[in-house]
Amino acid sequence: MLSIRAASPADVDIVTEIEAKCFPPAERASRERFVERLNAFSDCFLILMKDDRPVGLVDGMVTDNRTICDEMFADAKMHNPDGHWQSIFGLAVIPEEQHQGYASALMRAFIEKARQEGRDGVILTCKKHLIDFYSGFGFVNCGISKSVHGGAVWYDMELDFRAASAMKNIFSTA
Repeated sequence: MLSIRAASPADVDIVTEIEAKCFPPAERASRERFVERLNAFSDCFLILMKDDRPVGLVDGMVTDNRTICDEMFADAKMHNPDGHWQSIFGLAVIPEEQHQGYASALMRAFIEKARQEGRDGVILTCKKHLIDFYSGFGFVNCGISKSVHGGAVWYDMELDFRAASAMKNIFSTA
């Protein structure tokens, strides 16, 4: 049975383990970094459970920035609970549970959470091979990111709820 639950600071070992299984060493957050993040914004973490076993997560701080900058990964104090944009730092499903729709379930839940909280939208960075995946949720590719996190090339992606709402209004009145 699958369920998605909010995280708490007590989940630090769970999120650290999932992240370690899913990201290369240069890109993954350390346990210490997760302690800081969970203490600052545990309400911005969701954990996917399968039969009471954690198998995935999605997390990121809230900000007024429309793109993710590398400083955000290092400084949990940049979280602004009243910010306009929900960022996604990581979306991860442990390898043995991938390709079953779990990442999509986490994305839908996180997007809906941000929408219910009244955010303007969701931002993330991704590698080129994941652009189509995120586009399927309505994200727009904004080009190569200034982020050089982990030494990789990243693309800024944005899901602007206001633009999506405007498009719905245009098509519903046509």
